[in-house]
Amino acid sequence: MEKAHKIRGVVCTMAGAVCWGFSGTCGQYLFTYKGIEPGWLTMVRMITAGFILIIFGMPKYGPQFLGILKNKSDLKTLIIFSAAGLMTCQYAYLAAVANSNAGTATVLQYLEPVLVMLFVCLRVRKAPSGKETAAVILALAGVFLIATGGNIKTLAISGKGLFWGLAAAAAASACSIMPVGIIRKWGSTAVTGYGMLFGGVFLLILTGWRSEAPALDAEALAGIAVISVVGTALAFTLFLRGLSDIGPVKGTIIGSVEPVSAALFSLAWLGTPFTLTDAAAFACILSAVPILTWGAKS
Repeated sequence: MEKAHKIRGVVCTMAGAVCWGFSGTCGQYLFTYKGIEPGWLTMVRMITAGFILIIFGMPKYGPQFLGILKNKSDLKTLIIFSAAGLMTCQYAYLAAVANSNAGTATVLQYLEPVLVMLFVCLRVRKAPSGKETAAVILALAGVFLIATGGNIKTLAISGKGLFWGLAAAAAASACSIMPVGIIRKWGSTAVTGYGMLFGGVFLLILTGWRSEAPALDAEALAGIAVISVVGTALAFTLFLRGLSDIGPVKGTIIGSVEPVSAALFSLAWLGTPFTLTDAAAFACILSAVPILTWGAKS
């Protein structure tokens, strides 16, 4: 039974990561060929995924879904997390996809563990260890290769693409830090479900109602459905199921297939160029993940 759980954990974790990767490529398709704006797509994605998680999670985790809304302190933390964490992360990621490509945006977001590590070192006033320093150097080398293509005199990526990719990583690190307390108390399904819904509503208030919905054909609707259902709600469910079976250490490492799958989908479907320099950059950034993860305490 234990072996079966481990196999299920690996399969679910990898499937969730691949779903996330594919959703990034769907976003790239919608931006390139359907003229959809990142802000509008982020709003629809978050509201749809939030409703799905709440509808399917409420019957199983009803007390958690109701309890967090009744606790004023935790509700305040949830609202801040929804706006400053999830909404910012989701928008920045899709903006990075729109200004670069799915693979590059996803691997830049994978700088998150390095940023979290640096934050923790600053918080506890402790210098990074040898392996942590090595991870930072590798991550910086990867960003350099993505930004310049190996030629310091030129930019291989647009300034906006690089900015939003780094912003997505910073916001993702905030998503890893801000909701820890309320997730332990109320569960990840309730926190993420409400976080997605609230974040989407905030974005609707900020930008959505001032812009007209784009003209949507069958292909655009299918892409939006994939991003909202498969790439958000299903991916989240599969990944958490996998983590519960194999633990966060192995899950984090296996989750590194997300940017690789995004790059491969983008190459095979949309013909996005993928050079040896890109491969080297991906390898540098993704290698930082197992370096930071192996031997890490919970």
